[in-house]
Amino acid sequence: MRDDSDRRKTINPSAYLALIEGLTHIFWNKDPFKLYLRGMLKDHSELLARLDFGATKREVSGQLVNLLRANEARYLDVTVALMLDIAAMETFPNLTSQVDGDIMVAKAKAAVEELRRWTAKQQEVIREREAHAVAITEAAKKAQDGRAFAQSHEELKQRFLLMHAAGDPHQRGTAFEGFINELFALYDLEPRASYSLDHEQIDGAFSFNTDHYVLEAKWWKEAIGRRELDVFKANIERKGKNTLGLYVSMSGYSSDALAVYSYSTPFLTMDGSDFMAVLDQRIRLDDLLDRKKRHASQTGHCYLPVSEVLSGSE
Repeated sequence: MRDDSDRRKTINPSAYLALIEGLTHIFWNKDPFKLYLRGMLKDHSELLARLDFGATKREVSGQLVNLLRANEARYLDVTVALMLDIAAMETFPNLTSQVDGDIMVAKAKAAVEELRRWTAKQQEVIREREAHAVAITEAAKKAQDGRAFAQSHEELKQRFLLMHAAGDPHQRGTAFEGFINELFALYDLEPRASYSLDHEQIDGAFSFNTDHYVLEAKWWKEAIGRRELDVFKANIERKGKNTLGLYVSMSGYSSDALAVYSYSTPFLTMDGSDFMAVLDQRIRLDDLLDRKKRHASQTGHCYLPVSEVLSGSE
């Protein structure tokens, strides 16, 4: 039986937040992430049953930490075991096998080091919950389902607004490419950074609902015309029958370009309005892509304004 002093023990709120970051970054693909949690929580089926593994890794991590923190006395042992296990990690095989493995490993190591710093402080778990009531309240708000996810959204939105104000088009284009990769990674779309093939430069690629997509992203002053979309279509068709495309143009598309791809298209399109709707969290990126894909499949049209999706007219 636990005595009163055990029930008063509390884990520092920042350690919980560090646990979310650690869980989010130590794996890139969902399958090893799920296997790891199922192994660590094998004696707590009630926790596993309440996790929505259809959500992103960050959202699932937030759900788990919220459950652990809400019943801290009951789950103190498994919480500490999770923290210590991640803090002891030195290699990340699921990350090193990715195209941008070096960048991913660096992020994982930073998250693990931060958790390691807190576990060192938490070996003697802090007593007297009352002394940390304010910090615990703040952590509870951040650890609730979706709060960590929403915070990442807000940070990306601020970056997006800064890019709008940038005066150097080349610098903005480079920043935009990194921004897209981080936004797509937030939704577990497994983005790949730009890469080169013979006679061809690819802005990026990602996976969504078992489909593989080639990504082209432009932030020009003028609208994208038919010539650019024709080149993109040809690039997609050289990749294979299971490959689709997503063309991102912050300046929109010319009417003649959209007319050509209004009956049959191998790609979807996004524009600045789409990004603002996602960053304002009026619609999830994966839900928007799903609606665009369904629209393209049903009508053959590459373009679906986010305003029609939000109004329900689509």
